Amino acid sequence: MSHFLSRQITISVFFVLGLLVCGARTQATDISDTISTTLTIFEDSKLVGDVTCDVAGAPCIKFGAPGITLRLNGFTLTGRASPPNNCTGFPAPFVPEDGITTAGQSNVAILGPGLVRNFGRMGIFLPKSSQVRVERVTAADNCFSGILVSGTTDSDIARNVSVRNFAFDGTACGGT
Repeated sequence: MSHFLSRQITISVFFVLGLLVCGARTQATDISDTISTTLTIFEDSKLVGDVTCDVAGAPCIKFGAPGITLRLNGFTLTGRASPPNNCTGFPAPFVPEDGITTAGQSNVAILGPGLVRNFGRMGIFLPKSSQVRVERVTAADNCFSGILVSGTTDSDIARNVSVRNFAFDGTACGGT
């Protein structure tokens, strides 16, 4: 084997390994049907049908990496609660039964149109995050707030609708 051919093979192997290790951005994860345990997304993702969340005591969809987008594409994300009758103590307001949470990530987006409804706590919860964009989402019939921003900075929460979100006695209002 000539030195030139050996060098080409070595470069090709390093190129392939570089793609595997560094990886180009992968295609979006398609989400539909029923989610029964928290779905943590690590890449751009999108709803491709209505989603029923049967997750108890935890969020339905959680952002697990910075720099990603969740597109609702006009579909509905539905939780297990049915306000207002099913909200009293369902679950206690501190159990994180939320529809979507950014969980301390940065440079992430939740883009509608789409509906997030019937969650035991928040429809969308943005705790300790930065550079979050939530746009054209309707949050309705959740047991606590439709969209709750807590310790979040440098973010754009715009053109959303929050309607008929309930609030537990002594807690914040049910809106955004």
